[in-house]
Amino acid sequence: MKNISKLMIALIGILTMASCSPSDVQDRPVIKGVDAPVLTAPTDGTSYVLTAATMALQAERFVWTSANYGGPVAITYTIQIDKENGDFSAPQVIGGADAANQASVTQQALNGGCLALGATPYVAANFLVRVMSSASGYAPMYSNVVTISVKPYTTATPHLWMPGSYQSTSGYGSNDWTQSTAAQLASTGYGNADFEGYVYIASNQVAPSNGFKFTSQADWNGTNYGDDGSFSGTLSTTGGNIGVNAGYYKVNANTTNLTYTLTPTTWAIIGNATAGGWTTDTPMTYNPTTKKWSVIATLSTQAATANGLKFRANGAWDINLGDTGADGVMEYGGDNIGTTAGTYLIELDLSSPRHYTYTLTAQ
Repeated sequence: MKNISKLMIALIGILTMASCSPSDVQDRPVIKGVDAPVLTAPTDGTSYVLTAATMALQAERFVWTSANYGGPVAITYTIQIDKENGDFSAPQVIGGADAANQASVTQQALNGGCLALGATPYVAANFLVRVMSSASGYAPMYSNVVTISVKPYTTATPHLWMPGSYQSTSGYGSNDWTQSTAAQLASTGYGNADFEGYVYIASNQVAPSNGFKFTSQADWNGTNYGDDGSFSGTLSTTGGNIGVNAGYYKVNANTTNLTYTLTPTTWAIIGNATAGGWTTDTPMTYNPTTKKWSVIATLSTQAATANGLKFRANGAWDINLGDTGADGVMEYGGDNIGTTAGTYLIELDLSSPRHYTYTLTAQ
């Protein structure tokens, strides 16, 4: 009789388990915790000025009280940051801890979170931070929200924009004085103020009514540079428009020395792979739509050491481009470009500042 009772109990257990479908488990309500964590550091109004030189240092030690789930559970804490007007629907995570009430957040982590949220480097802005606690089987809980001010940095290569009255007729968008489609200049690297780029000007731009300016960001809210009025290549942050005649220019600007130069250029190929050898240029033609220089030419087979071809401007060697490393990216004074006999469409692309490329396409 005892054995029959045990069998009945086991059978009831099996039937009970079988009656629970996966959807039943999924539909069970998530258990709520008792007390959310409280963020005690930083406090409202705390401000941070971040720099690349100190990126590895601590920006802040975040401190919070323990979350209460009504019993001993493993808790993970995550530090979230959002824009000042954000609702934490898509926050960035800048740190966290397991079973601890504090976490050190580096300047680099805080900076990365701010930039990912669209912050402008070197411009202070407000952000919201909070701590989320989570435990298996429980709904997440969130701390109070604290407002902090952060001035982030960037290690990206700095750019200048060239908005002006030349744009709509020169292939730089349909609207003049618009940074988003304007030609750009790039520096040699982070922290450097020596900017360079190439721009096509379809018609004469007469200052002060027309011309262009340099801006430090893709709008008018940064530092803007114009001519100081002497028209001798001197920049001023309160200067007027920079006038320019029609042409294709190598543009250089230095925002530390406050200088700029506009060098007109026309481009050609030259080398013993070309019909003109090393003495006669084969001119190229500029296309405002593709922003490339091109020519169709018949080349001979030449090894890239003392032979091959190069690109040069204005029929002289002052500005010439070769390919050191044979990777399709050119350098000033770079190595000769080796060739294989045939007819090619040769294209030179100077539209991406300081990243100049070429292609040889068999015809």
